[in-house]
Amino acid sequence: MIDGEAVTRINVTLDSFVEAGAVVGVSALIYEDGDEVYFGAFGMADEEAGLPMSRDTIVQIFSMTKPITGVALMQLQERGLFELDDDVAKVIPSFGNLIVATGVDDSGDFLLESPKRPMTIRDLTRHTSGLANSVDHPIVGTQLKELDPLNRDNRLADAVEKFSQLPLMFHPGEQWAYGPSVDVQAHIVERLSEMNFADYLDQNVLRPLKMNETRYVVPEMDRDRLAAVYWRDNQTGELSKKSGDEEFNAKPWPLTPGGWGLTSTIDNYMRFARTLLNEGELEGVRILKAETVQAMATNQLSNEVTERSWLPSKGQVGFGIDLAVRLQPPASNEENKGVVGEFFWDGAASTLFWVDPQNELAVVLFVQLRPFDKVGLHKAFRDAVYGS
Repeated sequence: MIDGEAVTRINVTLDSFVEAGAVVGVSALIYEDGDEVYFGAFGMADEEAGLPMSRDTIVQIFSMTKPITGVALMQLQERGLFELDDDVAKVIPSFGNLIVATGVDDSGDFLLESPKRPMTIRDLTRHTSGLANSVDHPIVGTQLKELDPLNRDNRLADAVEKFSQLPLMFHPGEQWAYGPSVDVQAHIVERLSEMNFADYLDQNVLRPLKMNETRYVVPEMDRDRLAAVYWRDNQTGELSKKSGDEEFNAKPWPLTPGGWGLTSTIDNYMRFARTLLNEGELEGVRILKAETVQAMATNQLSNEVTERSWLPSKGQVGFGIDLAVRLQPPASNEENKGVVGEFFWDGAASTLFWVDPQNELAVVLFVQLRPFDKVGLHKAFRDAVYGS
């Protein structure tokens, strides 16, 4: 599938984004049938520092941390330590007292009611938990801002305790709303494994897969390989750096999020993508059973969940366990190209990976562009990969 024509298409496409000033630097890596069939790097990882985008560039992967957390969680499910439909309160007792905010009264007080059913671990894995996800939310946003659960000075246990004090935005299972559910998953890993989440991740996922450069903290000796995050002005299209974007990864913090925070190299993350393509195994090391990976890559959203926030912008997709899952072919040429059965996710700085079992493809795209892909990079890249 990735022949000489495809390589040329991809090269021209990615280079054009750099030449147009839409991105400062971008790289891509593709494996097909177990072999590397494409790598390309264009532009700069840090223009001001004179650092080219290269194979060993380290980037902030943001929400591409989430599927890694999902793998860690499902390892414990395989050990029989929980079932997906278990009440979260079975592991985190404070979640037994959750309430739902349905509005506010004339005095500005919350209108509250008991959840129609308990929040389950499955709700956490598919973003149907109802957990408050934005300080701009018209009902619970102000209280979320005050409690600030995901402040980097909080441990995961502190963050989860604060979330348990917040009213839910909706009854569990009734809507899809992206948010902190995966950070709660990470704390479940801590409770069930009796280990710090970062240590569990390192010992049970990253180190076995030889993902030695996938880390929360980039050591000083590797800091000169860390790409800068560039912010795009939506009016002018101008790209610029913001001070402080690299602070979280410059030293250890109490918070080790499950939903974001890791850095990686493109080869490291490809090892993770290939493991999922191989249904849980890479180079003789198995970290999940095949049926577990199949469950992660199977849609978990029922048709009754009609309120799905921005998920439909990803195309004809459902949601599995910390992964989007393509259910139908693209409905129009404007939609991202993809194949039924593929599963994928992306990150706030416009990074992307997908696994296409039908074509035996694993694909990773690295870039550091915020806000998330306002330049059409993902669509153009997918068009180049799949062609006409």
